[in-house]
Amino acid sequence: MTALTEFERLEAPGLWLPEGESQRRSVIVSIGEATLTLSEARSDGRPLTHWSLPAIERITPDGEIPARYRPAPDTDEELEIEDELMIEAIARIRRAIERVGPHPGRLRGALFGLGALALIGISVFWLPGALIRQAVSIVPTVTRAEIGQELLGRIKRLSGAPCDTVHGARALDRLKTRLIPGGGGQIVVVNSGVAISQHLPGNIILLNRALVEDYEDPDVLAGYVLAEIERAKEDDPLERLLREAGLMTSLRLMTTGHIPPDVLDAHAESLLTAPMSPVSQPALIARFAAAQVHSAPYAYARDITGESVLPLIEADGVQIETTRPVLSDGDWVALQGVCGG
Repeated sequence: MTALTEFERLEAPGLWLPEGESQRRSVIVSIGEATLTLSEARSDGRPLTHWSLPAIERITPDGEIPARYRPAPDTDEELEIEDELMIEAIARIRRAIERVGPHPGRLRGALFGLGALALIGISVFWLPGALIRQAVSIVPTVTRAEIGQELLGRIKRLSGAPCDTVHGARALDRLKTRLIPGGGGQIVVVNSGVAISQHLPGNIILLNRALVEDYEDPDVLAGYVLAEIERAKEDDPLERLLREAGLMTSLRLMTTGHIPPDVLDAHAESLLTAPMSPVSQPALIARFAAAQVHSAPYAYARDITGESVLPLIEADGVQIETTRPVLSDGDWVALQGVCGG
């Protein structure tokens, strides 16, 4: 217990005051494995009592001689020792026990530290996400549309004016009515900037001009629109913006209903280089079926080998039982010329 082998047989005289008595008695104090033994100073040295070394307390200040001890805090039993070697031995034992024993103060400190770390973790990892989700959930549809239009204006400055002809615009409006539920939103064809397709808050779909010029089947274009609608459902464009912008932007949106212009500028630039995130193929197949659009033309446009889009190909005509034309021939021809060449 003591780990102090040099003190295992140490003995010294002492004065013992038994509990409930007023007369001190001369005793021999000896250190054992886990106890301090007080024995008769005369006759046969019969043991009188044993004190637990871990429980022993010093009453007098360190350095004061004689030193007085008690076996527990709630007793008036005492032991007085003048032998400096014995005093030093008891002091070393007490220090050793304190080092290896429990430390309530340290435990409280450790628990406080863990609690603080937990609060920091909540603040850093949980709180921003929770605030963003709250902001996204309370923003009205009209505000989403305004933010989408503001982003679109910034993208136009970066990528140039979108493609626009009278007949082409009419065809895009009919395509929107055909594919976007509720009749809201907007489909915009751009000359450059957007690699293939992209989506903005307010059901705004951006399409690169190649999608209307490089394919003969309007089902390909419809497939990219449906994929962006599903992508926007799986990764809300407003939530994506707020994740990129940070906590303060979410707070400002919740309190003022606006997003700072510099934040919108930065996000518009990032959208032009952002890779297309994958979408759930079962969910996309269900969306093709609901819109009554063939999925195979879009699938082969994505992967001419068909290997990575096999579920979309196999679903066409099986899970997607009923289809109807995306656009009339005249509208499709008008749309193919929307960029003027």
